[in-house]
Amino acid sequence: MSRAWFSRRFVLPLAVALLLGGCATGSYGPGNLAPGATQADATARMGQPTGRHQLDGGGERLEFARGPAGRDTFMLDFGSDGKLTRIEQVLTEANFLQLEVGMSADEVRKRIGRPGRVTFLSRQQHQLWWYTFDTPFCIVFQVSIDTDGKVAEFSNNSDPRCDGGLFNR
Repeated sequence: MSRAWFSRRFVLPLAVALLLGGCATGSYGPGNLAPGATQADATARMGQPTGRHQLDGGGERLEFARGPAGRDTFMLDFGSDGKLTRIEQVLTEANFLQLEVGMSADEVRKRIGRPGRVTFLSRQQHQLWWYTFDTPFCIVFQVSIDTDGKVAEFSNNSDPRCDGGLFNR
């Protein structure tokens, strides 16, 4: 049995499995956090939150954005007792469809987290918030925020990185 054959047959798959296992158990996602966990458990697992949002009833939502070009933002909801009640990866088309024109920028952040990129549209005097999300298409989700801090419009747009364009132009 050749060393190259052995390496391809056993060592490479083992290395890939260990690498993927490390991703699954690393601090990227919530892993095995379950209802009843505390905020201390969540920050020990995922690091410091990128945002904190008050929930009705005295609870708190912790935001863990995995960006700036990350495709996931995890929201962990804690009840007024400080215990975890819900985990959701919020960068989804279903959540984007829940946004409404006239909604406040704070409400957008509470629902889908901080944007991965913010640009300024000088003609309209709007901020343009960019969200990269998991999709088989080369698109980003964008939210236009007007001077009053309200959603003016939102839509999918082509991702400039797919056209050879630079993300930070």
